[in-house]
Amino acid sequence: MNTVPEEFLLAGGTSITALPKVSLHDHLDGGLRPSTIIELGDAIGLDLPADDAVTLGQWFAERSNSGSLVEYLKTFDLTTAVMQTREGLVRVAREFVQDLGADGVVYGEIRWAPEQHLSRGLTLDQAVEAVQEGIEEGIDDVNQNGSGIRVGQLISAMRHTNRAFEIAELAVRHRDRGAVGFDIAGPEAGFPPSNHRRAFDYLAEHYFPATVHAGEADGLESIRSAIIDGRALRLGHGVRLAEDIVIERQDDENTYVSLGPLAQWVKDREIALETSPSSNLQTGAIAAWGDDLLDHPFDLLYQLGFRVTVNTDNRLMSATTLSRELALLADAFDYDLTDLEVFQLNAASSAFLPLEDREELADIITAGFEGS
Repeated sequence: MNTVPEEFLLAGGTSITALPKVSLHDHLDGGLRPSTIIELGDAIGLDLPADDAVTLGQWFAERSNSGSLVEYLKTFDLTTAVMQTREGLVRVAREFVQDLGADGVVYGEIRWAPEQHLSRGLTLDQAVEAVQEGIEEGIDDVNQNGSGIRVGQLISAMRHTNRAFEIAELAVRHRDRGAVGFDIAGPEAGFPPSNHRRAFDYLAEHYFPATVHAGEADGLESIRSAIIDGRALRLGHGVRLAEDIVIERQDDENTYVSLGPLAQWVKDREIALETSPSSNLQTGAIAAWGDDLLDHPFDLLYQLGFRVTVNTDNRLMSATTLSRELALLADAFDYDLTDLEVFQLNAASSAFLPLEDREELADIITAGFEGS
């Protein structure tokens, strides 16, 4: 059914892979299996840089490690090329869910931009329906394998095009058929959420939640626009919010900081930060602080009480899984099982689910961690 994921362990030997996890920021076109790209690519005559899965996977990881979001996004030309038919979308979505389930994810939100999948004749609605079909097949596969998973679609609009209002209508139209939220994605700098205020107004009028990519390739003004113009309940990445935090002084035991008004607002309102550590390194999102995971402001934000969550962003491009991202953070910042549980409970609390379902999800997380 699915590939067997690499197992990641905490220092004490606990399997991170086996722990129940929540994935909030995971792109459909960034999570394909290299072998699937090759098979689907052959069927349409797509010219690929490698003809074996291992080499192709390495190519994606190497090309994505550019330090630039714009360059990073160019690798998606290949993945979206094999996702232009109903059959391609169904297969990719099904395998995507299978791979989440194999990694211990019990709830996932899959974000993708339907407007990028219309070159072979699909309509927007047909594309969403195809992905939903694949998701449901993947859920059945995971359940039959003895695990359990729940998955929703985050319908994204590309922020550099003019279709956001149309995509917002699409998302609301499918709210009872798999869609759980809205997002804008693509090049961040120069394309603020304010450009799509009409779409966000429409979503608010229909009580439909939004998360917004902000604070990745642009700074505080982008985050501010996401909150004010986009009414964002979560921030996609959001790591550059740390630019609004001033370290006043440090001693051997403590770091003393002051929060700017934007950072204070995000913290006080518990607006979740959808951080993706490996991706943030690849795209240069944390360049202001350094180029190593130890330089990532994740731990600062966590220690200050922000609602941080851990995500993969694009598993193919970062050659990663959610378990691996958690293992990397645990190794870098000496986190233990309690810390990892906090990150999962943060994600459960921030999921675009009804309150009762979020509480049930939190219970699943707690029970899984207690039994580990």
